[in-house]
Amino acid sequence: MPDLASALARLYERAPMGMVLGLDAMRAASARAGHPERAFSAVHVAGTNGKGSTAAMLEAMARAAGLRTGLYTSPHLVRFAERIRVEGAPAEDAVFASALHDALAFGPDLSFFEVATLAAFLVFARSGLDLAIVEVGLGGRLDATNVLPSPRAGAVTRIALDHQDKLGDTLEAIAYEKASIAKPGMPVVLGPLEGSVREAAVRTIEAAGGTVLPWAPEDVIPPVGLPGAHQRENARVAWALADVLGLAVGGQVGR
Repeated sequence: MPDLASALARLYERAPMGMVLGLDAMRAASARAGHPERAFSAVHVAGTNGKGSTAAMLEAMARAAGLRTGLYTSPHLVRFAERIRVEGAPAEDAVFASALHDALAFGPDLSFFEVATLAAFLVFARSGLDLAIVEVGLGGRLDATNVLPSPRAGAVTRIALDHQDKLGDTLEAIAYEKASIAKPGMPVVLGPLEGSVREAAVRTIEAAGGTVLPWAPEDVIPPVGLPGAHQRENARVAWALADVLGLAVGGQVGR
């Protein structure tokens, strides 16, 4: 069995590369790995703030509805495998070690985040999932997660100025980058975006052949088990995604 500690050590050797934007290397590595990104249904979640909470809420809803789920988020708090969850729990050491070992081999030129993303996709492909919720790492258009070929749905949560050196120095430019997760026929839920920022996101999604959907009305959201008005915003996006997916959910959100 591949050794997890040594695989993690090799992964962290790539941390000095930083975040690399661009899909060519990731696509090539995914092809060498047998295209794990094509082996599961996915929901893709982008945004400056709220994307992690929204992804976690949707995963909990999907699991409550009886689906076998995966969740990819970053960063982690204690264990790296917290980033790659199956059925609500971090990937088992043996499964994660095998996937990470293979991702390092298939992607000798990949960055830290690209390897982690490929490892997540390998875990999901090997786990017989019904649905994986995938959080964008940085931006969207050129993020490693955007090799997902045709997600069942996507979302863009709140947008603010972030990583301006890579994403642009206006909210509209950043909206374009994040909304560029859209694919033909893909429904994309928009969170609290207004004015020209929302218009930029809508133009981007429609140009890609996607469909723009509003977040859920305030009055349909049940109690949210997390403090803060922003978490209720995240719940409205997650609830709209659950509706798109046809999930039968109820009770408290984000417990």
